[in-house]
Order: sequence, then C-alpha cells, then structure tokens
Amino acid sequence: MNITIIVSALLTLTAGVGIFLVACQMMSSNLESASSNKLKRLFSKASKNNLIGVGIGTVGTAAIQSSGAITVMTIGMVNAGIISLVQAATIIYGANIGTTVTAQIVALGMFGGANALTMAVIFSSLAGIGAFISIFAKRDLWKRVGGILTGFGMLFVGLEMMSGSMADFAALDSVKLFLAGISNPVVVVLIGVLLTAIIQSSSVMTSIALAMVVSGLVSIDQGIFLTMGSNIGSCVVALVAGLTSGVNAKRTALIHLFFNVVGVVIFLCIEGLIKIFTGATYGSIFTHIFPNAPQTQLAMFHTFFNVLTVVIFLPLTTLLIKLVCKIVPDSQKESDPNAPHLYFIDENMLKTPPMALEQTKAEIVNMADIAMENFNRSLRIISEMNFDEKDIFDHQEEELNYLNVEIIDFVVRLAEASQLSKKDHVYLSTTFRSVRDLERIGDYAENIVEYAESLRNLQQTFSDTALSEIENLRTHINNLYKEVKNAYVNEDVEALARANVIEEEIDDISKMMEDNHIVRLGKGVCSAEVGAQYLSLSSNAERVADHLINVAKSIRSYRDL
Repeated sequence: MNITIIVSALLTLTAGVGIFLVACQMMSSNLESASSNKLKRLFSKASKNNLIGVGIGTVGTAAIQSSGAITVMTIGMVNAGIISLVQAATIIYGANIGTTVTAQIVALGMFGGANALTMAVIFSSLAGIGAFISIFAKRDLWKRVGGILTGFGMLFVGLEMMSGSMADFAALDSVKLFLAGISNPVVVVLIGVLLTAIIQSSSVMTSIALAMVVSGLVSIDQGIFLTMGSNIGSCVVALVAGLTSGVNAKRTALIHLFFNVVGVVIFLCIEGLIKIFTGATYGSIFTHIFPNAPQTQLAMFHTFFNVLTVVIFLPLTTLLIKLVCKIVPDSQKESDPNAPHLYFIDENMLKTPPMALEQTKAEIVNMADIAMENFNRSLRIISEMNFDEKDIFDHQEEELNYLNVEIIDFVVRLAEASQLSKKDHVYLSTTFRSVRDLERIGDYAENIVEYAESLRNLQQTFSDTALSEIENLRTHINNLYKEVKNAYVNEDVEALARANVIEEEIDDISKMMEDNHIVRLGKGVCSAEVGAQYLSLSSNAERVADHLINVAKSIRSYRDL
C-alpha cells in the first residue's frame, strides 16, 4: 500500500512540477511581451547609480517573473559592452529581490482551510478565464492578457498538485522519519542546490519547499535551508551563459555565484551563532513573528534573506568586481578589439526577446552610422585626393559586411520567439531589407573610393565647380540621413515626409550634375575620363539616397499596429 502511495505521490509531484514550470514560462513570456515597451525603457535607464541598478533588477524580475531571464540578459548586455560590470552586479542584486515576489504570491494562495474556499482554488480559476480571453480576443494585447491569466492560474493548479503529493508523503511515517533525519543545514542546502540545478527554476524549488512545509513533511528550518540552496542552484543557467561568452560575461556569472554562495554562508554562520547563544533558529524566530502561517514564515524569510544579502553586498561591489577580475583576468588570446564585432546584441539577449528587439534596432542604427561615416569618408578621399583614411575606410567596410551577416543571423533566431507582439514580428521582417540597404551604401562608398584611385592613376582631379556640386550633394544626403534616422528610431511619419522631400531634391541635384557635366565637357573644362568618374559618383550617391529612404519607409509596415 505504501508503495502505491509513494508511486502515486511521485507521479502527482512530477505532474505538478511540470504544470508549474509551463505556467511560469507562459506567464513570463506573456508578461514580458505585454510590458515590452516599459521593460525597454526600464533597462535604458541603467546608470552608475548602484541603487538604480538594484531597482531595475528588482522591477524587471517582478515584471516578467524570471530572475534567470534577467540575469542571462544582463550577461548579454555586459558581453556586448552596453553596461559595466558594476551595473551588471547591481542589476543581479535586484533580480534576487524580484524573484521573491513569486514566493509571496504562492504563499498567499496557500491560505484557506480544508473546508473553505482557498485562495489557490480562486486563483486556479483564472486559468479558465484567461483561456477564454486568449481564444476569443481579437487584439494581440488582450491575447497576451489572457496568456498571463492562464499562466497565473496554472501556477496554482500545479501548486495544488504538488501540495497534494506532499500531503500523501506526509501521511507516511517512514518518509517523515527519513526527512526528519536530514537535519544538517549544509546537507539540506546542498539538496536545495541540486534540485534547483535539475529543475532550473528557483521559483519552482521555493514553491515545493513551501508545499512541504505547509503539509508538515519538513520543518520550517529545513524549508529555509532548501530555499537558501535554491538561490545557489539558480546560478547554473547564468554560469552556462557566461562560460560560452566573453571575459566580462564570465565575470558577471561569477558575481552571481559569489553573491548567492557567500550570502548563504553568511546566513548559516549567523544562525550558528544565534543557536549557540540563544538556542533559537531562523525557523523559531519567523514562527514567533508570523504564528500559524508556515507559508508566510518561509516566504518572508526568503525575502528577508535576499534583501539583507543585497544590503551587505552593495557597499562591497567594487571589491567584488576586483576579485572576479583577478579570478578571470583579461586573456591575451582575446580577440582584437578593433576586429569587426557586434556592438549592441549578444545571443544571451535572446532569453528576453523584447529587449533583444530593442538592441537589434540600436545595432541597425549603429550600422547606418558606420555606413554614412564611410560614405562621407569616400567623398573626402575623392574630393581631396588624400588617401590617409583609406585603411580606416577598408576596416569600416569589413565591419559593414560582418554586421550584415551577423545581424541577419540574430534576427532569424529572434523571430522564432513567441514573446514578441505582432508589431515586433512585422518590424523584424523589415530588418532584412534595411540591413541589405545599409550594406549597399557601403558598397557604393567603396565604388567612390575606386573612382578616386582611377583619378590618381590618371593624375587628374575634379574641377572646383564639380567639387562644389559634390559638396552640395553631400550636404543634402547628410540632411536626408538625419531625417531618416529620426523617422526610423522614433517611428516619426513627419520626419519621413521631410525625408521624402529631401530625397526628391537629391534626384534633381543628381540630374543637374549630369547636365552641368555635359556643358563642361563641351567647353573642354574636363576630360572624358574624369567625366566618367564624376557621372558614376553622382549616380552612386543618388542610389545611396534611395537606400536611405527605403530604411525610413520601413516604418509604414508596423508603426500603426
């Protein structure tokens, strides 16, 4: 009979954990998508102020209910050079506080007697309500809201199944005696570490600990140590992400590990001292503060533990950074910082698609800046016949080719994310052409440099009149780029309208340049060989304007979605 109960309880526990994990993922992805714009603005405020970093990590994790996603995204931002190690450390501190929100919600759902309508049952009903909203809603936002409610409700369905399995285990004296024998705090912490590493979710492990404590399967002290172990186990995902990335990413993962391990060690030492001098334990202290509410006792300890650990570590952040930098020094084999590389995106950011999308746009704008820098550089080279910038030009052209491939590869993987809204997916579909347009601008700039080299071989230059016309064309194209950039970044249709006007003016200037050239050619002011380079330059510059306006026009596809 005991075997049957044990097998049934294990299967129920497995089902409950599975439902809980799916619920966490569903709620997290829909919360992330629904709050994507706020999340983007939140992380754009990362600064040197440590408290702001903690706040960002706390609010960000509470918003999407996933400290793992925030931590991995932080590693990606460090790896891309967007934030410093200090900023990353404070965001991770905050993520540890934010993750306690889940435990508080789960604890709230555990209130209600056996014959009463429990909060868990009330919350579980939201799964059905959310499902109906998701099925019948027409707008993308309401579908996301339905997904959030469904995930939230399923969270408590899974919790009820886990609690039921714990009650079955608690009915077996042999199981209770076995668990009661595991009293060594370090052993219980290690069990928490192992289980969390396997489940890869500290929220699930904490919820299991809550269910075990409420059912009487383990004591409040054992539940506390399991929860402490879950904090260390949560580092596994970050360590995996860090090991596959650059030096600073490895350091960030190490910061996360140190924060949690040292925090647990400090708390174990403090309890040891309290026990020696007073005989009290964390369990007895929180039982006294929150009597007859074991779920609240454990949830409150979880919050207290993470908040106090942050308070301890915050003033020691600089020392922690120095320590991890010594452990993971700058490698001599690190790639050349001048080699082509991505500036704003990193594959770790795929863990948080809305943020990855924002960084993708920043990467494309950066590519546009590089393309325009090279275009202007090419005009300086051919106008002044000074090739001092040729090496820089070649490096930038190599970088454009690299960005063209890498951004598209990143976008392809990002487009598979379900957390993105319809507007986000449409935007991603436009990036393929936008990136190609920018890469073509680099190619036209390369053509212009080749024309300059031909003139050098001919020992010829453009006339002063021709140079004046080229400068006029350059000014208009740069004015066009300002409006294009404004339209693209801010989805500004008025800037797009101004860009269209300037683009038409550039067409007229290009035609005028051709007509003026024919006149000069007839007067013998310039040779046919020089004229050929001049006409090609005019044509290439006009095509640069065409590609720029294509980038701006892409906003029409998604702006009003």
